[in-house]
Amino acid sequence: MPSEVVIGEIYFPPLLLAVLVSYLVTAVFSYVGNKVGIYRYIAAPALFELSLVVLLLGLISRFWNLV
Repeated sequence: MPSEVVIGEIYFPPLLLAVLVSYLVTAVFSYVGNKVGIYRYIAAPALFELSLVVLLLGLISRFWNLV
């Protein structure tokens, strides 16, 4: 069973950190994709970003022993 992650004297739930990391990776991907021009081919960018966060959260929780 996963326990809390301690940073300083603050306890964080592991799922919160996994969501934060997946959101940051998605933000970087969105920035780069916007500069390259990938978003011209995506019909619903907000739905794409949300699904990318969920997919990355699944990958992070699968391979990172926090969640």
